Amino acid sequence: MKSKTSAPWPLSTQDSPFTLDQLQVVRAIAQHGSFRRAADSLYISQPAVSLQVQNLEKQLGTQLFDRSARKVQLTEAGHMLLAYSNRILGLCQEACRAIRDLQDLNRGTLTLGASQTVGTYVMPRLIGQFRQQHPHVLVQLHVQSTRRITHRVAGGDLDLAIVGGEVPYELRQTLEVLPYGEDEFILVTAAVETGRNATEVWLMNQTLLQKQDLQKLPFITLDSQSSTRHTIDLALGRYGLDADAFRVEIELSSLEAMKNAVRAGLGVAFLPRIAIEQELAAGSLRPLEVEGIVIKRTLWLVTNPERYQSQSAQVFRKQILQQRSDPLPGISGALATIAHANSANREETNVTGSSPCA
Repeated sequence: MKSKTSAPWPLSTQDSPFTLDQLQVVRAIAQHGSFRRAADSLYISQPAVSLQVQNLEKQLGTQLFDRSARKVQLTEAGHMLLAYSNRILGLCQEACRAIRDLQDLNRGTLTLGASQTVGTYVMPRLIGQFRQQHPHVLVQLHVQSTRRITHRVAGGDLDLAIVGGEVPYELRQTLEVLPYGEDEFILVTAAVETGRNATEVWLMNQTLLQKQDLQKLPFITLDSQSSTRHTIDLALGRYGLDADAFRVEIELSSLEAMKNAVRAGLGVAFLPRIAIEQELAAGSLRPLEVEGIVIKRTLWLVTNPERYQSQSAQVFRKQILQQRSDPLPGISGALATIAHANSANREETNVTGSSPCA
């Protein structure tokens, strides 16, 4: 019989100092900041949560939560255990997926991520092509900023992602990042004169602009926090242009809003080619060439080689990489197929006492 002690739990090959249920409770308290809200999220009583924490702290011989503050705070030991809890519970989910995946590719879930532009204009076509061959695989697409998406790939929440922004430095040793394609930012204006101002009339007669002409134009941009705008501003800086000196007339929060504003004659804008292929083909937007200036960015395929890759994830990855015509294709490669196609045709594991695969 083991003697009761307040010292840390002696690890052995047969015993564990905690259960998965207890780790779920720790994670829920950390997420919600209170025992009551954690209990609600786990569909158990608050006394049950308190008892789990009390037993866990006794088993580990240390305090995990500071209960003196208005909001429950993790101690240093609590923060350390939370980090391991997230890894352990994530591995449980991976194990369940791997076991389910042994059956075949006729079931399962493919969880993808994408940055805003890629998620809106690229991923739907790629998913459609995959679903034609594998209609029984459920595909989930999460669209967020590049930073959030890459952190979710690193954490194992997503099978893979395609992003247009810069992968955070702290993740570059963890993730495998491959060039998927290249997109170009095109300066566009309204295709039809609206008679709003003299600048618009002048633009209608121009086929090639000089760099200095850009500072005379009324610009429509994304908001200043946008990574896409940051990419454009940096590229202009490399050509000796200060984007802060441009006449920004309107800041908007989406590319679709920008396209509508340009069509209405409210200004010009740099827009990703993959977002305006239909408008260019239909003639509702007119591209403007600026002498000596080409702004491009690489689209990155991001995976975590340390995490389990389901059959569906492996097949999807192989399929989209095969579309590339060369190691770093431009819009004429894989992205052109997607862009021109229109012209032709869980996170939380809850319920204490349930299976970790639930």
